[in-house]
Amino acid sequence: MPAVSKGDGMRGLAVFISDIRNCKSKEAEIKRINKELANIRSKFKGDKALDGYSKKKYVCKLLFIFLLGHDIDFGHMEAVNLLSSNKYTEKQIGYLFISVLVNSNSELIRLINNAIKNDLSSRNPTFMCLALHCIANVGSREMAEAFASEIPRILVAGDTMDSVKQSAALCLLRLYKTSPDLVLMGEWTSRVVHLLNDQHMGVVTAAISLITCLSQKNPDEFKTCVSLAVSRLSRIVSSASTDLQDYTYYFVPAPWLSCKLLRLLQCYPPPEDGAVKGRLVECLETILNKAQEPPKSKKVQHSNAKNAILFEAISLIIHYDSEPNLLVRACNQLGQFLQHRETNLRYLALESMCTLASSEFSHEAVKTHIETVINALKTERDVSVRQRAADLLYAMCDRSNAKQIVAEMLSYLETADYSIREEMVLKVAILAEKYAVDYSWYVDTILNLIRIAGDYVSEEVWYRVIQIVINRDDVQGYAAKTVFEALQAPACHENMVKVGGYILGEFGNLIAGDPRSSPLVQFNLLHSKFHLCSVPTRALLLSAYIKFINLFPETKATIQEVLRCDSQIRNSDVELQQRAVEYLKLSSIASTDVLATVLEEMPPFPERESSILAKLKKKKGPGAVSVTELEDSKREGGELNGGSDRGPDTAAMAASNASTPSPSADLLGIRSAAPVGAAPTSAGSLLVDVFSEAGPAAPSAAVNDDGFLRDLEQPTETSDSLLVEGSGDSDSAPPSEDPAPPLSEADELLNKFVCKNNGVLFENQLLQIGIKSEYRQNLGRMYLFYGNKTSVQFASFTTTVSCPGELQSHIFFCALMFHHVC
Repeated sequence: MPAVSKGDGMRGLAVFISDIRNCKSKEAEIKRINKELANIRSKFKGDKALDGYSKKKYVCKLLFIFLLGHDIDFGHMEAVNLLSSNKYTEKQIGYLFISVLVNSNSELIRLINNAIKNDLSSRNPTFMCLALHCIANVGSREMAEAFASEIPRILVAGDTMDSVKQSAALCLLRLYKTSPDLVLMGEWTSRVVHLLNDQHMGVVTAAISLITCLSQKNPDEFKTCVSLAVSRLSRIVSSASTDLQDYTYYFVPAPWLSCKLLRLLQCYPPPEDGAVKGRLVECLETILNKAQEPPKSKKVQHSNAKNAILFEAISLIIHYDSEPNLLVRACNQLGQFLQHRETNLRYLALESMCTLASSEFSHEAVKTHIETVINALKTERDVSVRQRAADLLYAMCDRSNAKQIVAEMLSYLETADYSIREEMVLKVAILAEKYAVDYSWYVDTILNLIRIAGDYVSEEVWYRVIQIVINRDDVQGYAAKTVFEALQAPACHENMVKVGGYILGEFGNLIAGDPRSSPLVQFNLLHSKFHLCSVPTRALLLSAYIKFINLFPETKATIQEVLRCDSQIRNSDVELQQRAVEYLKLSSIASTDVLATVLEEMPPFPERESSILAKLKKKKGPGAVSVTELEDSKREGGELNGGSDRGPDTAAMAASNASTPSPSADLLGIRSAAPVGAAPTSAGSLLVDVFSEAGPAAPSAAVNDDGFLRDLEQPTETSDSLLVEGSGDSDSAPPSEDPAPPLSEADELLNKFVCKNNGVLFENQLLQIGIKSEYRQNLGRMYLFYGNKTSVQFASFTTTVSCPGELQSHIFFCALMFHHVC
């Protein structure tokens, strides 16, 4: 770039900046800025034409004011006018102002594009570079449309100067990232690739950034770059630090270019050409050898540059995964970094070894560093390094060291950072299941996991242990005995109670022969935890109690007394109340054979991929998994075990399936409810606020009724029933295929609603009336559907809803009326 002479200095700008810096308060600064803005505005609007120097000075002042955080709403045209100047300093200030202040949607873009075209065609390298920098800085789609076809021509032209080629390559990269559909290389592809052979290292460095980005999107078009990249890398690696003096950084030749070349090669598989592959292997061996050499400088810059190349080389070795010798050497080199005093090196070494551990060639070499990794897990101060150490232990685990690694991870869990505990729990659960030869060890591990980190044990973990216990007869008795002992602890986590209630309800009979774990002792132990648990756990325990009545008839009276108490059959929670009433009735009226059939032991679950493993696969990166993501994957992966990951409570306790659907069942296609305690703000919004995801105001009668029917299935053509039934609910009655019942059977239709919430309420030769309802605690919602069974349309069809007599004072009533006549 041309030098700026003393005559080009702007004294007025220097004085203004000095005045701003000397202001004692914000008010004084604003006052001085407003004064200067008024002066600049008057100069721009004055009758006297300003020369290039004055325009440049005032535009610089506006730019400085903008950088101080003040809005600038004028001066843009003057900056555009500076682009037509033949002086470098004036053109430079004009492009700078436009790059910073002009919006990509500005009306001046067309004028700016014309000025840029003139500079690109001027063949003046300084002006061309300024224009290319402006295009890259603005990067708008309009500029991409205008110059995407011109810049590749400049880049590969034989008479283009090296500095312009560098700017053109980086400008084209910017446009490709913002508008990839407009940057079509086509005929320029091979010529752009051959820039890797350019004699100027700066051109090669800029071009390789462009080629790497293009190769990631279109690898086949740019595959010829592999041999050229290997050739260039070989020349750099084999050169001495004195050969590339202008590009040697602290005795390391061209470190940035070397890293970019290695990264480009990671976009492709190993070279098929034997000569190219041999040359590349030789380069990688040279890089590993240089890592072993004593440092040529004690400066941190030297070690950083050297290690940057080394880690990129190791990444390439891991990517190819085809050279056992290189993989083992890379593992050994990384092992030396595990005890390095620099934290960043230890982190990178652990991260790279995680990937190496998955290779069959280097897995055994990685395992030799297990003690070092365990020590890092225990002693590292940085939580991110400890997390990488945990990831590496997980990756290097196999049958030979599973018990040691699981024990160490369990030990670390007691003091682990809260941010990584849930992921640690998942990994321990996966390893315990994957490498369990003795399933009694697996049961012990999971129960210990719940004891240590119960708050972080997700549903998938205790669902899974129950599935495995049910599927394996040889471990059921041991599981019952172990969980019984675990429940005797004074402080017992709720997840332990869930596992205990389920396993004892299914297999408590296997340990009932011991007087210390007799049926009544088991029941009393479980019931002692009842009052400390949440509603879902209490519901599970109630199901375990009814199972006890089937397994141990001698406990029937005691359990019926518990079910009969007011705290159960009059419980404010409708789920607990329903279970208590139904179980009490079932145990009272059902014969022994019927009870044994209804409450028979759970059948084995189908063998499918563990939902815990599926949950861990949701991670975005190695070890980088947030609690939010885990919760999302928990919801998404709920049925990966062939439906077995629905709660074991709902899957196993057959008694609860024998009656009405759970109040938590989503009968109307609604996925969440507002908190029960949230008081309604108005009568019209009571039910909407409780049952809707967002609490909208009460809908008006003008709302299209299709909005309320979008969650419902339309009746098929083959169905005789005109009632539109709810979708997605297993307990909903299917559309009737029987002829319409006579009017005398209307009472029988009504009686069916004692046990179900949906169905046909009334039907005759003219009309069919169906009902769809949902209840949550003291709130309810009903839809009535009217089906026209005749061939003519009903005229003046109206409905009324009334709340008769005594019910008026007991029921808070809200009616939303929508007609839907089929």
